[in-house]
Amino acid sequence: MPTVAPLDLDGHILAVEFLGDVPFFANAAGSFHRLEGGEKISEAHQGMLTCIRDPYSESLISGGEDGKVLRTAADGSVTEIAQVPRKWINQVAAGPQGAVAYAHGKSALVRLADGTTREFTEERTVEGIAFAPKGLRIALARYNGVSLHWVGSVAKPVDLEWKGAHNAVTFSPDGQFLVTTMQENALHGWKLDAKPGSETRHMRMTGYPAKVKSLSWSPKGKWLASSGAPAAIVWPFQGKDGPMGKAPLELGTRANIMATAVRFHPLEDILAIGFIDGMILAVRIADSKEALLRRPGKGAITSMSWSKSGKLLAFASETGDCGVVDISA
Repeated sequence: MPTVAPLDLDGHILAVEFLGDVPFFANAAGSFHRLEGGEKISEAHQGMLTCIRDPYSESLISGGEDGKVLRTAADGSVTEIAQVPRKWINQVAAGPQGAVAYAHGKSALVRLADGTTREFTEERTVEGIAFAPKGLRIALARYNGVSLHWVGSVAKPVDLEWKGAHNAVTFSPDGQFLVTTMQENALHGWKLDAKPGSETRHMRMTGYPAKVKSLSWSPKGKWLASSGAPAAIVWPFQGKDGPMGKAPLELGTRANIMATAVRFHPLEDILAIGFIDGMILAVRIADSKEALLRRPGKGAITSMSWSKSGKLLAFASETGDCGVVDISA
């Protein structure tokens, strides 16, 4: 039976991520709490809006109401990457070669490791940023679609158009697909292998009863899990056309209790699903077998993260009701 080490924090916890075997909990008030031989705190922002793990280094990238973009290392030390006075930084992304992207209003900026910065301006507010898995290329989600920019080039961006507000964006691990979450209860996808001048193929992923706020790719990119329903909705991406014409899996179904966070195991096709009542299930894709990792708690699960070995699962909630599940026990 998995064991749960609880951690009660004050306030809304935006995200939790592991650096090594140490979980870092990002508090909306602006601090990081890490469990490393007891609880340790790093002060970071005057109000934190977003936090992600840099997949290319053992660090976290965060943005705040103070206009700062910060990098937090595994020892808890905080360094400033950029500062934009009087702007809110609510979108950040980390790319290859030490590149970091951040956005405020209609502007997205990419800061390279040598300190040079490139700015990309959209006609509407930038709602999401993602780096492509190969090459220095970024996707910017906005109203009516996504713009793809090469960071080192002045070439015109590729515009992927689809009516409606696109709130977040993610590339598949192989770079073949791009998927956005939308203001309406839907995902939208594009297949990125179109020949120049030919039409990019669309994927409409609809039917959600609520907005999708959490996405997670399986380790090899065969599946994309999503929240926004009383189950995890998991789309198949193993074929050359992705989920076109295919139904998704529905895992961990609970009557009328919404899934609010999803996170795939780093090594196996096992999905952790967090719910609005604080419960967490682990479900194996192959046979839909479920294991209860945590009973319901005080608040909705906002974020989950696996350690690199996949033996620990840290979870955060909107009420500060957090903890770490040891599944090796």
